[in-house]
Amino acid sequence: MSLYAIGDLHFSTAVNKPMNIFGDNWDNHEEKIINSWKSQVKDDDIVLVVGDTSWGINMNEAEQDLDIIHKLPGKKIFVKGNHDYWWTTVTKLNKLYENMSFLQNNFYSYKDYAICGTRGWICPNDFKFTQEDEKIYKREAHRLKLSLDAAKKAGFKKIIVITHYPPTNDKLESSLFTDIYEEYCVEKVIYGHLHGKESFKMGLEGIRNEVEYKLVSCDYTNFNIIKIMD
Repeated sequence: MSLYAIGDLHFSTAVNKPMNIFGDNWDNHEEKIINSWKSQVKDDDIVLVVGDTSWGINMNEAEQDLDIIHKLPGKKIFVKGNHDYWWTTVTKLNKLYENMSFLQNNFYSYKDYAICGTRGWICPNDFKFTQEDEKIYKREAHRLKLSLDAAKKAGFKKIIVITHYPPTNDKLESSLFTDIYEEYCVEKVIYGHLHGKESFKMGLEGIRNEVEYKLVSCDYTNFNIIKIMD
């Protein structure tokens, strides 16, 4: 049972939202992702999907995209992205598909690891951070702690976090999120959101203060699903 990850699928079966406005590399990006997924993932594997899954603005529009993902191999764990307007409550979402689970304030297990997470948000000192962002930033940090506390209470010592937003600002400074990861001895943080070569420079990668950070937005991975561990 292997663990994989990918983010920012931006599927748009029911809506007209072509992603190639961001570059020719996005041409047929859904097909590229699906082919990579099918070539690697087996039914007993787990795939972490780190937000911005569908452009649908409600469940009626998103359902076709979720159905496509549902039929792909593996068990899937989702965290909410900033464009996932279709996302309702995890209680409702978790009743939709037997092989798809949705994460918010809770956790799921992979072997002896807890999979925790939250959407995240932009961090202070980012070039466009506002007072309203400050409220959401603190709320998301609180939600992250709820997820981590639930895992710790259940006895998990090894933790992987999935989040949509990067854990730092564009200057790669520390944040509430990085402080929490270090406090809870999180092993890996997997995130997306960033698109384009200039944005990729703002992504924290590698090990910092004993926490490993990995960017998996699909254009960063060349639309390939990434193995996290066996």
